[in-house]
Amino acid sequence: MTSFSQAEFEQRYQTGKLAFNNGRYRLSIEQLEQASQLVSSNSRLEGEVKFWLVNAYEAAGESQQAIALCEELCTHRDGEIKRQAKALLYIIKAPKLKRPKEWMTEIPDLVNLSISASQYAKASTPNRKIKPKRQIELVDLSKVNTQDNQFIWLSLGIASLTIVSLFII
Repeated sequence: MTSFSQAEFEQRYQTGKLAFNNGRYRLSIEQLEQASQLVSSNSRLEGEVKFWLVNAYEAAGESQQAIALCEELCTHRDGEIKRQAKALLYIIKAPKLKRPKEWMTEIPDLVNLSISASQYAKASTPNRKIKPKRQIELVDLSKVNTQDNQFIWLSLGIASLTIVSLFII
């Protein structure tokens, strides 16, 4: 790879991965196919690109292409790529299980909704009374009992004795 193709490879590879992660599988396939052509054949990096491509094919519903590419990776010269390809091929070829209807949540089609969004917002908001903010009550200090309290002197004495006894022991 030349430095130009290295930069182009990196750009296409990263774009393909980002597109896959964003659910744009067709764009991911396009970018990853081009990236795989820019990297040297039978390299570990080529194997990694093709793993992303297998996943993109599978996510796009192109299972046969995913299986074919995964089978190709099973003959890769890198042992780790070969091992991962066999495990992935086993998963891809596994029979698809049918889910019972009660396990599924049906999402309603909101395209043909008869009321507008503003009407829906008004209809869905319950009539709640807004509580006024609680006011802070101001206390008249002239009415507060400020006489000397014997409890304070008693508690200060006990605290002093405790501290002194800690230093003596």
